[in-house]
Amino acid sequence: MTKKRPDIIAIDGPAASGKSTLGRRLADALGYLFFDTGVMYRAVTWLVLQRGINIRDEKSVSALAEETPIDVLPASRSDGRACDVLMDGKDITWETRRPEVDANVSLISTYAGVRHAMSEQQRRIGLRGKVVMVGRDIGTVVLPQADLKIYLDASAPERARRRHQENLARGIESNYDEILARMIERDYIDSTRDVAPLRAADDAVVLNSDELSADEVFEQAWRLSE
Repeated sequence: MTKKRPDIIAIDGPAASGKSTLGRRLADALGYLFFDTGVMYRAVTWLVLQRGINIRDEKSVSALAEETPIDVLPASRSDGRACDVLMDGKDITWETRRPEVDANVSLISTYAGVRHAMSEQQRRIGLRGKVVMVGRDIGTVVLPQADLKIYLDASAPERARRRHQENLARGIESNYDEILARMIERDYIDSTRDVAPLRAADDAVVLNSDELSADEVFEQAWRLSE
């Protein structure tokens, strides 16, 4: 009897662990929708900073998240993006990857109102099926019914190195030590927040990518999806 492929695949893990690279490649191979849910939190963070709203004003930030339509669509151009992020029709894909967004997105993503608003949109998309969903609480909160759950991990120094190289490749000024410090702080915030803390689901398969190439990570995930 042929084993049925998982209809919903959830990939969780800390920042820069390789979740998006793996998710995008797996989705392409399966012909599924690739949805990196982190872009929604980044979009909200970018808008908060653009509007000059105090990032510690949880009520105002949450209200903005509730009222802001964010579209995530397949990539429209080949410039390294995994998808298009649109806000009120404006392409803000690369704006969401700026260092100031990196520095503030973890705090904003701890707010219950923000997480509720984003999770509702994510869940609605995910339940359509044939989706590879990437984030920090997909397998535990957004889609606990996912058929396959993967938790992709890597050490903070390795993840900081990857983010540093990514910035340099795009011509963005980058300091490894600063990125590492922010990465460690972000890990702490993400894993200790009261709402949907970062952790592996009890039934998730944990993969550590420190000593693995992107190809090797994909091969392991592909075998899990067969």
